[in-house]
Amino acid sequence: MKKTAQSLSGITFAALLATAGPLYASGDHGHDEHGGEHKSEMKHDGHDAKQGHDEHKSHAGHESDMDKMFLVKKAVDGYNVSFHVMKAKPGKEMGGSHNFMIKIEKDGKALTNVTMNTKVKHPNGSSETKKAMKMGEWMMAGYDLGHKGKHKMMILFKTADGKKHRAGIYYPK
Repeated sequence: MKKTAQSLSGITFAALLATAGPLYASGDHGHDEHGGEHKSEMKHDGHDAKQGHDEHKSHAGHESDMDKMFLVKKAVDGYNVSFHVMKAKPGKEMGGSHNFMIKIEKDGKALTNVTMNTKVKHPNGSSETKKAMKMGEWMMAGYDLGHKGKHKMMILFKTADGKKHRAGIYYPK
């Protein structure tokens, strides 16, 4: 009986060792090291479960077109211009509900010695103009873009050589 118990213990131990390796190698098992919050990489019901519980949008987790990442790159007079529009975080609004951000690059390097004016033509036909402020490699202006319809986002920038350049995009696409 003692020998059978030892054999059974040995088999159980070997089985645990055999299964522990693959389980350990399979990843985070849906928990992080800071409190066990659910972080499963699996997708369910068409939603990305990587979003934290506090990051889910209204309407059962669906994001509106205006809440999604918006980045458009264009070539303008030999410069690469990146247009980025993002919803301002609550309490961090800098002139409106959204930040209109622009980065101008030449030969892979961001130009920071430019002056820029921005203009938005709203869906209702009204428009407003703002001078862009420098934010590191980006220029930024805040606008209220929360209403439905396409906004025409325009820039006029002057480079160090004194030349003026114009470009524009529509938000949302």
